[in-house]
Amino acid sequence: MGHAGKPGRFAGRPVWAEISLGAVVHNFRLIRRQVGSKCKILCVVKADAYGHGAVPIARALEKAGADWLGVTCASEGMELREAGVRKPLLLLTGFWLGEERRMVSHRLTPVVTRLEQLRYLERAARRALNGRLRFHLKVDTGMNRLGISPDEVAAFVRALADCPHLELQGTCTHLASSEVFTSDQTEQQERVFAAALDRLRAARVNPGIVHLANSAGVVFRPSTWADMVRPGALLYGYHQRFDPPEMRAEAQQKMPLRPVLSLRSRIISLREVSAGARIGYNARFVAQRPSRVAVIAAGFADGLVRRLSNTGRLLVRGRCVPVVGAVSMDLTMLDVTDVPEAQVGDVVTIFGADGAARRDVSDVAHEIGTVTADLVCSLGRRVPRFYLW
Repeated sequence: MGHAGKPGRFAGRPVWAEISLGAVVHNFRLIRRQVGSKCKILCVVKADAYGHGAVPIARALEKAGADWLGVTCASEGMELREAGVRKPLLLLTGFWLGEERRMVSHRLTPVVTRLEQLRYLERAARRALNGRLRFHLKVDTGMNRLGISPDEVAAFVRALADCPHLELQGTCTHLASSEVFTSDQTEQQERVFAAALDRLRAARVNPGIVHLANSAGVVFRPSTWADMVRPGALLYGYHQRFDPPEMRAEAQQKMPLRPVLSLRSRIISLREVSAGARIGYNARFVAQRPSRVAVIAAGFADGLVRRLSNTGRLLVRGRCVPVVGAVSMDLTMLDVTDVPEAQVGDVVTIFGADGAARRDVSDVAHEIGTVTADLVCSLGRRVPRFYLW
């Protein structure tokens, strides 16, 4: 966008995010091309669509042809229903006692992760519905987080038989290491899951929609696609940190994603400091030369995470400049000595492109040893989002 971008021209604090709905749709279409027309796609829009804004992202994906949308909890699902989203909504981490009535009234589909949850669902369905309440069952196949164990399948079948108002619509598991190709954990999980499905079918219980593939599974593991896939990071333009790492380039060639988020601010102050000057909280940076220091109106409450203190690099007038000192809640300082033409009001790109230069979220995540979701979910509520095509 260069250094005179339109979205920065509004009254108020000069920090903003640009969200490309066109990129979201492009990435969704790549996923559709990858898995084919017969495989359903559940688009994960939990955590405010990874910080991008759940309602506009969900609306764009619904229009693009998403079969399902996935959220974490009932409150996230209710927000989408109240915004007019009509696609089936799956509560990926289940529900909490007391949420059942709202869940039923908003047509939210829960994932059952513990056997006792069937009793609560049956009671809610009996009171609120004329028909049957559909749910999905999660089987823990090795992540050891949520889901019934494979040994509990028989007990699940017996409990379901006592719930005439419930209908098993789908069965799922979660892959712990689908991006790791130096381990056989995914193959082990596939075998455990297949055995659990066989037990259901042997008991004459239809598992319904079978799903286990996450983003990395979509890219490289067609054996995990089953009836439905659940992409998350892919939708927002990011491939996983694969092991071995050279697979990331192969993934981008296979599926050329477009990053959805650009995060920008403006320079609000410039000052000349002498060699030896101490900068920021706890003097975490000491100037080694006479320097020109810029202050920008963005900090860790906006999505410029504190781990970028003294290590991050942002874009000013198409050039990378270092973060100096500690990133604070509202402000961050940059050394712009090597960009002498920089001035107050210039756009600073935290994530995104400035001319030919780019600093994508995935690159920054790799540099500081985290995942892309950790960074995009840090985008603060006070940051205005501008939705572009």
